[in-house]
Amino acid sequence: MSDSAPALEASGLGKRYGRGRPALDGVDLAVRRGGLTALVGPNGAGKSTLMKAWVGLERPSAGKVHVCGIDPWRDRPGAVRRLAYVPQSPALYRGLTVAEHLAYAEALRPGFDRRLAERRLDDLGVPLGQRAGTLSGGQMAQTGLALALGTRAPVLVLDEPLASLDPLARRDFLHVLGEAVATGDVTGILSSHVVSDIEQACDRLVVLGAGRLVLDASLADALRDHVVTEGRPPSAPGGGHVASFSGARREALDLWRLSAGKGADPADPRAATLEEVVMGYLAASRREQAAP
Repeated sequence: MSDSAPALEASGLGKRYGRGRPALDGVDLAVRRGGLTALVGPNGAGKSTLMKAWVGLERPSAGKVHVCGIDPWRDRPGAVRRLAYVPQSPALYRGLTVAEHLAYAEALRPGFDRRLAERRLDDLGVPLGQRAGTLSGGQMAQTGLALALGTRAPVLVLDEPLASLDPLARRDFLHVLGEAVATGDVTGILSSHVVSDIEQACDRLVVLGAGRLVLDASLADALRDHVVTEGRPPSAPGGGHVASFSGARREALDLWRLSAGKGADPADPRAATLEEVVMGYLAASRREQAAP
């Protein structure tokens, strides 16, 4: 393993199920070490497939993936030791208590930091003696995150763990996750559709559409490089135009990427919000997915 290798990397990654459109089509992505990256895309864009490829649950049809420089299909134990995976539905045994889950993880995962996991759960008021099947959705999500953090893995892969949580539970989850990433020893990638969550917790934005990478930028660059215009069609669709979509008030908006450097030159633009950047690329992805 090279210390200079990205935390997560995909090179020419392709995945196809049957004869339909590929789930992933030539994805090249490097997630640098440190920070929290948001992974966004419409349903069917390939987000879960990409994450499962890193975890070693999906074998690429083309290309390669690496975790800290390790190919999970050539060295599964080496890759697994360096990551922790939190799925959308917490993988807990309903009949076991929270404490029994921690003991089970301690027995299976060398170096599992049970005291760290217990401290995280205690701070949030999650009772260690309660059976998993009786926990609330937020408590189950926090238990899953505590188990992941207890592994002391340098990479966290989080596949829409916030999808079914209420706003307070999401905030608590993101607070714990942010504390872990802030140390600089942990790199996280979080799949989410909630823009406010992304803006609160993440420092980088990756958008997948129709199995391809359509945006990879820091949040600061994504905001700096995009503008919107309202109420008129794009003058040059092939230039810096990303997509047309409906705004929060159902107004007709167009998102433009200034860094394209050619084509469209919209008059009187205004800076795009992060939500408008995300919505614009999601609209573009939806249009591409709908194409024959």
